[in-house]
Amino acid sequence: MKILVPVKRVIDSNVKARVKADQTGVDLANVKMSMNPFDEIAVEEAVRLKEGKEHHAAGTASEIVVVSIGVTQAQETIRTALAMGADRGILVQSDADLEPLAVAKLLKAVVDEEKPDLILMGKQSIDGDNNAVGQMLAALLDWPQATFAGKLVIDGGKATVTREVDGGLQTVAAELPAVVTVDLRLNTPRYASLPNIMKAKKKEIVTKSVADYGVDVADRLKVLKVTEPPKRSAGIKVADAAELVAKLKDAGAL
Repeated sequence: MKILVPVKRVIDSNVKARVKADQTGVDLANVKMSMNPFDEIAVEEAVRLKEGKEHHAAGTASEIVVVSIGVTQAQETIRTALAMGADRGILVQSDADLEPLAVAKLLKAVVDEEKPDLILMGKQSIDGDNNAVGQMLAALLDWPQATFAGKLVIDGGKATVTREVDGGLQTVAAELPAVVTVDLRLNTPRYASLPNIMKAKKKEIVTKSVADYGVDVADRLKVLKVTEPPKRSAGIKVADAAELVAKLKDAGAL
């Protein structure tokens, strides 16, 4: 079974994002970048499927292909995935920050070439927070989809996914090939060891351009303004519990 894992290069989750002075977007200059955390979980699950870790049978996956759409530096993100255990990478080079529909169209073109049995991907990226590419990709491919996976079992040509919903947990089954988007509780990604980081340098990364796929990536959306969240007002200290209760009563009366 071949697994395709899309990954995205985003601002590191520990870095506080800064908005550009002209409010046209987020300032990426001299900012630490890393793999989108949800994508990291998808890579980890794919590697476990290959290794037979957790509840997966050994050798469930035979090959893991990682694809990223972005700037040249996204090769570093792909190398991270290769160091975690993926087999090879594809970089679709684009200096533009593409919208979810354009990303989904490009991924469909990659899928048409690679013909994977399963697409494992993060449920959303932490920069755009659109939570849309997985669903759009499944629609374009006309494949079944299971989103927000908290547990994944592959057996008998079927993916069984336990997902978190508002009312608790829901279990769905999808015939392969399928698109599965992963949530935080699926696993804890590994740290790549130094030997694996060195091995990853020898693994193949093919660089393509958007033009190679003949896909329409024109923007459908227009960003009007990007602003930082309003600053929280300072709190107050109270002397004792009685004063706290009094303040809460006053607040409730407002």
